Amino acid sequence: MKTRVFALGLVVFMAAGLGWGKKKEKQPLPDVVLKAQTVFVTIQPGANEPASDVTANQKTVKDVEEALMKWGRFRLALNAETADIVIAVMKGTGKAASPTVGDGPVESRPVILDKTDNQIRIGGQQGRPPDATQTNDPNTDGRAHPGMQVGGEDDLFKVYLGNVQYPLDSSPVWSYMGHDALKAPSVPAVEQFRKAVEESERVAARKQQEKQKQQQQQQQPQPTTKNGT
Repeated sequence: MKTRVFALGLVVFMAAGLGWGKKKEKQPLPDVVLKAQTVFVTIQPGANEPASDVTANQKTVKDVEEALMKWGRFRLALNAETADIVIAVMKGTGKAASPTVGDGPVESRPVILDKTDNQIRIGGQQGRPPDATQTNDPNTDGRAHPGMQVGGEDDLFKVYLGNVQYPLDSSPVWSYMGHDALKAPSVPAVEQFRKAVEESERVAARKQQEKQKQQQQQQQPQPTTKNGT
């Protein structure tokens, strides 16, 4: 009798252990990102330009756009309000403290003709695109001002949900930071984002398979007893 009780307890313990050991898979990106078709790339609010290159962030936007076009998954949008997702970037200084220039000329997008093996984007816009955030300083005068930035050594890449008036006022759904993460032509941040998308698709597919399996099991007829009840 003791042997049977011990064996039963061991089976229960092992079953519980298997349940504890099975971790629920985490999907890096929400489904809305996986369904996204258009993307808008802009400069992260509050980013200053390194004094050594006052167009560093604008060049970075262009590099990220070209990397996304080579990927071919998304079409480039001309403003944040019509984009399914918005990517904000900031070029790191590579130093703990460095001179910067802020409040300079606004980003403008003239007539654009971009071509890769996957897509062509043609568009035009006069002046600056609509703000992606309403937290911009209303007191800026459009002139460049020298300053000093402490921190911000690494490149920054953030993904926000679009199709809203001020997408950058919400929390990002995914972000990546690293040394030379935005360096062309490879742009490692875009490659990491691509891996996150692919991993999310695999997790979502497995979840869908498990859901279908559970539904099939629920639809199977229940066994009857000898008495037919």
